[in-house]
Amino acid sequence: MTQSATDIEIKKKEIDNKYLIPEIISMLNAGHTVTLGLRGFSMRPFLEDKRDKAVLRKPQSIKVGDAVLAEVAPKRYVLHRIIAINGDNITLRGDGNLANETCRKSDIYGYAEEFYRKGRTKPDSTSGRKWLIYSYIWTRLYPIRRYLLFAYRIYLRVFGTK
Repeated sequence: MTQSATDIEIKKKEIDNKYLIPEIISMLNAGHTVTLGLRGFSMRPFLEDKRDKAVLRKPQSIKVGDAVLAEVAPKRYVLHRIIAINGDNITLRGDGNLANETCRKSDIYGYAEEFYRKGRTKPDSTSGRKWLIYSYIWTRLYPIRRYLLFAYRIYLRVFGTK
């Protein structure tokens, strides 16, 4: 008797980023694509903690607006958007953050090519119209972002994240 896909029990296990991210970097360097469940709130309101996933590839080139996996301090990794490139120096900011972080080009290990959001089975491409429009609007709202994020946090408390 064979088991059907619905009979198989799926177990999830969370692995600390200090162990997981170096393995992901190794896989990216070997030319693999990696799908990573997102943790943290720094990319709100578009991406949510423990809900969404990013499809990462090793970047061939980078540009302002790209969401990248970068090491911003020894063993401290973030998936944030590039907001400035000045030679070898990269400035990053999470969509849900007000402060910037910096790294060098050599500290960028992955590029987010797609995101699976809200439990969907079809990803949103970072080169697609939806992501580009969102990115264009949200990055230009930086001066008033703190107020929009405050309103969003209230919305989440009332209605939840689903």
